[in-house]
Amino acid sequence: MSIDFISRIVGMIVFALVGARLGLTVADPLSLPDLGVSLVFALVGALFGLVLTPYLTIRPIARARAQISEQPIEVLFTSLLGLIVGLTVALLTSYPLSLLDPPLGRLIPPIMVVVLAYLFTVIFSARSRDVWQFLFEWLGIGKARTMYGSGEDRSLLLDTSVLIDGRIVDIAKTGFIGGTLLAPRFVVSELHRVADSSDPQRRSRGRHGLNKLNELQREPTVLFKIIEDDIEDEDEVDNKLIALAVKMQSPILTVDYPLNQVARAQGVQVLNINSLANAVRSVYIPGERFTIRVIQEGKEANQGVGYLEDGTMVIIENGKQYMDRTIYVSVTKLINKETGRILFATPEKS
Repeated sequence: MSIDFISRIVGMIVFALVGARLGLTVADPLSLPDLGVSLVFALVGALFGLVLTPYLTIRPIARARAQISEQPIEVLFTSLLGLIVGLTVALLTSYPLSLLDPPLGRLIPPIMVVVLAYLFTVIFSARSRDVWQFLFEWLGIGKARTMYGSGEDRSLLLDTSVLIDGRIVDIAKTGFIGGTLLAPRFVVSELHRVADSSDPQRRSRGRHGLNKLNELQREPTVLFKIIEDDIEDEDEVDNKLIALAVKMQSPILTVDYPLNQVARAQGVQVLNINSLANAVRSVYIPGERFTIRVIQEGKEANQGVGYLEDGTMVIIENGKQYMDRTIYVSVTKLINKETGRILFATPEKS
């Protein structure tokens, strides 16, 4: 017998009793038969309890439990700290507010307790990383915890393209990138300019980048900072970023191929997200067979083009005739580039 079923039975009984009592209360003023009205209200209450009890009890508790279990202990601690601070501030303000003339003196203090407790809990939870940094760096309480992973002294500079691309957020959450992600203020300003562009497509990409920036700021398991360092002698954002990387001896995270080449030419280490994506894609060698759907024509005559699940382009010789069909193909050639991977294949005879 499941707990959901038990909760429905208990809720049905409780709401039936409450409905019966409410029916007796309503019957007298309306001059209706007590037994009949009580029975109708009891049946309605039983139905209400049978259907809605799990949604009022078991399921909210289960959702809250799942959400709490998924949160890092550091976030739970800072949320509790925020609750304590909120209740303390509410306590300090309750007495002077209680001196107000009724009914304000009775209503405002409990409202302030709820509002301040909720507000401080949310703030401390959302800014968990900053709270920990304040505790450890400003107050000198112990050493910084390893909630951000190893290699905290390492810093990596983000450029505009990697924020617009957005994959850096999911990669950082996995913990494979050790160190602090740094977004210079001039990169953030460039992102705002893109988001304010008159070109709808460019504006959409800029806003997507700002959303990803906000996700990095809110993610407590990722070390992320916006820094004010600037290179006054340079005007272009890419040149500023490369000069700053040289000055700080920090790698650059990017998906911009030209920036990749220029930075490496100046001795700056570059971590290209596209290179990482290529490294974890499925490997096919000449002669291997797999199925693929031909979705468009290629540049050359009679070519068809399809894509693997990881986004790898597959150019199919003599594949144009199989448009909008899923066919078996055999790999003939593999080309690896920093900008991506391309497979060449031929249709298999059925």
